[in-house]
This record gives sequence, C-alpha cells and structure tokens, in this order.
Amino acid sequence: MTKLAGSRVLVAGAGVTGRSAAEALLAAGAEVVVTDSSPERLMALETLLDGVELVPGLTEPPAGTSLVVTSPGWQPSSPLLAAASSAGIEVIGEVELAWRMASELADPPVWLAVTGTNGKTTTVGMLESILHAAGADAVACGNVGLPVVDALLAGRRVLAVELSSFQLHWAPSVRPQAGALLNLAEDHLDWHGGMEPYAQAKARILTGDVAIGWLDDDLVVDLLEESPARDRIGFTLDEPSDGQLGVRDGWLVDRAFADDEPLIEVSKIRPAGPPGIADALAATALARAYGVPSEAVREGLEAFEPAAHRAVLVTVAADIQYINDSKATNPHAAVASLRAFDSVVWIAGGLLKGASVDEMVRAEAHRLRGAVLIGADRAVIAEAMARHAPDVPVRVLDVADDDEPMVAVVRAAQELAQPGDTVLLAPAAASMDMFTDYAHRGQSFAEAVRRLTSG
Repeated sequence: MTKLAGSRVLVAGAGVTGRSAAEALLAAGAEVVVTDSSPERLMALETLLDGVELVPGLTEPPAGTSLVVTSPGWQPSSPLLAAASSAGIEVIGEVELAWRMASELADPPVWLAVTGTNGKTTTVGMLESILHAAGADAVACGNVGLPVVDALLAGRRVLAVELSSFQLHWAPSVRPQAGALLNLAEDHLDWHGGMEPYAQAKARILTGDVAIGWLDDDLVVDLLEESPARDRIGFTLDEPSDGQLGVRDGWLVDRAFADDEPLIEVSKIRPAGPPGIADALAATALARAYGVPSEAVREGLEAFEPAAHRAVLVTVAADIQYINDSKATNPHAAVASLRAFDSVVWIAGGLLKGASVDEMVRAEAHRLRGAVLIGADRAVIAEAMARHAPDVPVRVLDVADDDEPMVAVVRAAQELAQPGDTVLLAPAAASMDMFTDYAHRGQSFAEAVRRLTSG
C-alpha cells in the first residue's frame, strides 16, 4: 500500500501525461477522476483506463478531492487549478507524482535531470547514449516523450530526465542526484508571467546533490552560485579551470571529476558546432556525476544520433543548402542556428510566446541575405527587421490557410537565395498557430524543399 491508496485524486488533462498519471494513481490504489476540456480526449481513455471516472470541463475539484495532478501546460491561473488552490488542495505535476512514488521505494532509481531554454532533448539523448555505453539500465524520459511515471513503473534504474519549465513549476520536491541548467533566455514568459518566475522554475534543477551549469551564460552562473547543492560544477566552451569541464586543443576535457582528462575530440560530436559541444559537456558532466568512466563517455557520444528537426540538412540544390531546424522554437535557439552559417535566407515566425526578437535581429542582421516571415507573430519580426536590418529584403507571407503553406514559403526563399547561401528554417517561435507541432512544421518544410528542388 502507498500513501495514495484510498485517496481521491483529480487528474487535469487527458493527454499522454494525464493518462500515465492516471494509470500510476490507479496502480497506487487511488480513486481517480480525469477531466479535460475535450470530451473526445476523455472518451479516448474510456477503453484504456478501467475504473477511472471521466468528467469533461470541470472548473472546480469534485467533493472529497485530496490532490490534483495537472498536465504541465495547464497554467496556475486556469479556473480549475485556481479553484483547487483556493480550496487548499495541493496541485502537482506528473513529475512530482513520480518523485513521490519513487521515494516510497526501498531502492529508488537515480535521477539525472536537465533543463534549459534550448538543447534539452539533445543533451538528454546524449546522456542516455553515454549511460547505455556504460551498461546502465537507463532511459530518457520526461519532456522528451516518455512520462517519468512510466519509466518508474517499468523499473528502470537510472532516469535521464528532461524537464521543461512547466514541469519544474509543478515539481516542488524534486531533488535529482545531479541536475544541469544548459542556458537561460526569454521563453514561455506568457505562461510564467515574466523572466524572473521562469528563471526560478528552471533553477529548481540545481537543488539536488550536484548542480551543473553553463559558465558562458551569466544568468546561469548567477543561479549556479545561489544553488544549495553539495557540489557545483561548471562547463564552458573555453579551456576549463579546476572543477570544470571544457574544451582544449579540440578535445572535451574533464577537470571536475578527473585530473585534467581528455575525453573525446570535438570533431566527433554531433550535432556539430557550439550548441552541440555545450550539450555534450552537460551530458558528460551528468554522466560523470553518476560515476560513468571516460571510455563510456567517448563511446556514448560517438554513437549518439541527433533528433530529427534539429539542424538537419535536407538537400543541396543549385549550390544552395536547405537546413531544417524547426526545433528552434524560441529566439535563443534561432540565434544559435543562425550563427552556424555565413549567408542565410531565414524562414521564421509562429508564436513568440512573449519573447523579444529585437536583440536577435540586431545581432544577426549581418548574416541575413533575406527573410521569409510566417505565422501569427510574423509582423513582430518584420517590425524588428525594419528597425535593425532595413537593407535586408523581407517577404511577409499570410499562408496559414494554405493547404501547403511551406511550398509558398520555400519558393519565396528560393527567390531570395544565391549560390553559396543557406535557406534556414529556424522559426524562433512555436508552431501551433499553423502546424500540429514543430515536427509537423519541419516535415512540411522538408517535403516542400524536396518537391521544389527535385526537378
């Protein structure tokens, strides 16, 4: 029996996370109610979850509710969660639920966690690959796709956990054995209500035994210095000092967990470039905090294959390369993508989520051959281009209702591009205004490129 046995728990949200949370609660002996604004999503659970009460559109918890487990995207101000808080009912997320369930086990799994504005999925994938090379019973979970409660109930011994700011907000007790903060820039400010609460949510990753942070980011450095962790480890793209990991003479070097040990040549890291190297350093630090030997670090990083839609070359045609970086869903990620190329026709736009683009445009204007802007916030980027890159030709397209919007986008980019240029999809914004998700956006771009260059 667990502490949840016999309690009445409301699950807010009937998506993947909600379903997994409901399954875990049932297994723990709880009485479970699931609500969602979509009756269709709820009905999809009817055949999957036996014994769960499904109630659409709740705006306050049912009588007798002792706990609410929310899907991460639900804002604290939503009527249901606000009503729960006003009634003194605790609201947590699925990650927090997994942490509490793990704490009741005689031999709980090890948590190695990562967050940041960008690079989370790449880093957790690298970490999983390194752990597998070391022979660990490990799995990547969390924001990467597999709910943490599923990994926990499957009995995995090491959890490589990717955590978003939403998940961290709803996970007040989580204290990973080692946690890494990759970087920090404006993102999800509409959800959190500003940069400070967003940063504080991210800082929760640094409250375990070992706190790891990127020393090349001043905001991360400040949070790392404030961390209550027993050990604080930094990583940098420069040569590392004692207690740090970094780069020297083309090698990743460990001066934190070893005595100045070279681990792998930078040229063997994928994705190539500074963002990929930084992610590899963070993954290495997390793995080394768990005690992984240097040989496994090298083998794991060499074996790692980057995820789709992250700086993927689609094709080269007429001496123009087409790059799909649809996963660059905020300005910070788009800057990293732009800096990998010298002359770019930039495809951008979507939902900016309150983030500013002025500094990005000002800093990267010199490498822009042109820009094609789409999506709900295309005018915001167009205005920034007019202020900071007035000589760069810009096409602002209203293609949201087109059956094949990316065909028009790629055609416009081809009209601006010259031999030697890169046509780069790095939207700096979320995709849900026009596409199902960033993967759908990237697939649409790649299909349009192949269609328009195959002849």
